[in-house]
Amino acid sequence: MRSDHPSPANSDLPLPDIVDRDEWQRRRDELLVREKRHTRAGDALSAERRRQPMTPVGPATLIGADGPVPLLDVFEGRRMLIAYAFMWHRGRPTAGQCEGCTLTIADIASAAPIYLAERDVTFAVFCEGPWEDIAAYRDFMGWTMPWYSTEFVQDVPALADGGIMRSYLRDGDDVYLTYETTDRGTESFAPTFHLLDLTPYGRQEVWEDSPAGWPQDRQGSWWRRDGRPVAQWLRTDEPVEHRHDQHHH
Repeated sequence: MRSDHPSPANSDLPLPDIVDRDEWQRRRDELLVREKRHTRAGDALSAERRRQPMTPVGPATLIGADGPVPLLDVFEGRRMLIAYAFMWHRGRPTAGQCEGCTLTIADIASAAPIYLAERDVTFAVFCEGPWEDIAAYRDFMGWTMPWYSTEFVQDVPALADGGIMRSYLRDGDDVYLTYETTDRGTESFAPTFHLLDLTPYGRQEVWEDSPAGWPQDRQGSWWRRDGRPVAQWLRTDEPVEHRHDQHHH
């Protein structure tokens, strides 16, 4: 399967300044002080997040692999649930589905659900699409975490829409929404972003504050290649037909 997208090792791209090791270490130590402040600020936000109130989520029924599933059962007996709401483009083929959501789930798919379970947290994917369609997509991608269709509960704000990460808490038979975030707030699901932030050219997107001449293009342009979300090339070599219909809007 095609998984890489090689580029020339040498190019006309500008380079960071070149300094000796002592100067490099001095500059690195200066940045480290700021990085530690950033980490502590994040810890303070997490502490505040743990003190936020929660709001009840009424009884709701989702659709899973075995048919209708009460929301309570999605917890799989654990106390907490983290769910990512996957955007679904109804009527589009596999290659036309959301490249951003595909990146997010591909990044978290391997070990994260196992380690979350060790802290009494179930991870699941909620998706607004019809069960048959989203199950086929999950299977095509080779993902094993539980998926549920929220097609029939789109009138419940705590379960509706896509591109959202939500956290829930179960107290007996009562379910509460404790947190939700969207857009860049969901980046905790995708370590790829943070790894790119550690490289000299960053994410190479136009919103970043980079030196003049650094490579940059529109946000998310690299999430899709040759008509498919990039992660799909791990699963197939099939070319995409009618590519003009596959772009995410």
